Amino acid sequence: MSRSRISLRVRRPWRLLAEATALLVAAVVAFPLYWMVLSAFKPEGEIQSTEPRPWTTSPSLDSFRRVFEQQDFGRYFLNSLFVAAVVVVASALIAFLAATAVTRFRFRFRTTLLIMFLVAQMVPIEALTIPMFFLMRDLGESVPGIGLNTLGSLIVPHIAFSLPFAIWMLRGFVKAVPESLEEAAHLDGASRSRFLWQILFPLVFPGLVATSVFSFISAWNDFLFAKSFIISATENSTLPMALLVFFKDEGNDWGGIMAGSTVMTIPVLVFFVLVQRRLVSGLGGAVKD
Repeated sequence: MSRSRISLRVRRPWRLLAEATALLVAAVVAFPLYWMVLSAFKPEGEIQSTEPRPWTTSPSLDSFRRVFEQQDFGRYFLNSLFVAAVVVVASALIAFLAATAVTRFRFRFRTTLLIMFLVAQMVPIEALTIPMFFLMRDLGESVPGIGLNTLGSLIVPHIAFSLPFAIWMLRGFVKAVPESLEEAAHLDGASRSRFLWQILFPLVFPGLVATSVFSFISAWNDFLFAKSFIISATENSTLPMALLVFFKDEGNDWGGIMAGSTVMTIPVLVFFVLVQRRLVSGLGGAVKD
């Protein structure tokens, strides 16, 4: 018997153990999502039952009907979509330009600036909510569309909080592009802006997709800023705020809550499906760097 076959037999139990562990972890992670979708399709009687079962024999769409019959639910959905889209596009462009600047140019306090990006990631959002509230209130007096009760009060903070991570991550992608490529482009007559957008931008695009995923999820699932900054203008509320309707004093409508949460999850899944290939290559490039 050859050594390769003996080595294969020795390694196989460890490989099976690793695969079983991975499946177990995946099942534990996926179970809350499964229970959410299951509860959304369960009739009210089964949801309130004292003996919950991990299946249902009579699926129902009543919970989804209550969600879509809620007043202004479509408007809340569009508000969330608008906020998330603006945050993704704006943070990606700003992070790309900033990452290029801190990588390609030598200037004073560059290292200090990079360290500040890391420090900014350590501060919890909850600790900055009250200062951000007063900042949005004061900005609303001088800059229209950014003050309290506007969608701008949700867009600006999310861009600010997503930039440190995006800049730090994209810095590795920009650094991986050799400077000789830029020099060759200049010798061929390409301007700096042309090299930036026609050569460098496509090369770091996988990294932009990877950072955009985190920006999208953060903006889409935001509840803290929406609850704090949208006070009286309910027409500017986002989708997480719509779930508050199902929390009642006489008893929570868990079917409506789970159905609304399921509807909120669908755009995130669609976004992941659209960018999954770019996401894998982007994260792989980040790890490699």
